[in-house]
Amino acid sequence: MSDALSDDGSHEDSQEDVMTPAELIVKLEEAWLNEKFSPELMENRSEVVECVMEQLTHMEANLQRVKKGDAKASIHRMEIDRIRFVLSSYLRSRLQKIEKFFPHVLEREKSRGEGEPSLLSPEEFAFAKEYLANTETYLKAVALKRMPPNLQTVDMIKAVPQPYLDSFVFLRVKERQENILVEPETDDQREFVWSCAVDLNVEVCVLVWMAPGDHEPAEITRP
Repeated sequence: MSDALSDDGSHEDSQEDVMTPAELIVKLEEAWLNEKFSPELMENRSEVVECVMEQLTHMEANLQRVKKGDAKASIHRMEIDRIRFVLSSYLRSRLQKIEKFFPHVLEREKSRGEGEPSLLSPEEFAFAKEYLANTETYLKAVALKRMPPNLQTVDMIKAVPQPYLDSFVFLRVKERQENILVEPETDDQREFVWSCAVDLNVEVCVLVWMAPGDHEPAEITRP
């Protein structure tokens, strides 16, 4: 499986990224897990989705040529079903976030700068706009038209909650990292500084906590 992929999702012959089917599935699983555990909508990976759907079509065609009763057929069918589950779960997670944060998603998409990667695929963008229009129509028909004139409009940006970006996330380190410093984001957090070193071989994370004025940091090791 080969596909020319660039940073902005476009196809460029000068920057061809050749992927095997196994590498393609790894890309899909990575996008799936990132989307599943992220509190906000991630950048769309439509090029990966299209390649996986094309690969599934080839796998289905190859499966039709396997002799009936061959044990390999059931194994290949299980692999196809597994890939379809991951792909469906990935797309479902994105649609759920679009429905939950649709005005903020559309605002981010409209305000992105030139050259920035698109947050939504064309199909997702059309879905988000239609969802916004249907929601506004429903609100007007059910409630707003019965309100006083000065209350018959609603600001969707203010009415719909934003993604909670301060929620915790799970990370998996791909390679050994040393001296990772977690910078404080607020004045309340400046009392503490956390540093982490991760060793993939022994699967141990060493957290170092240091308060202002401390010369010897306290060390906490968790297996």
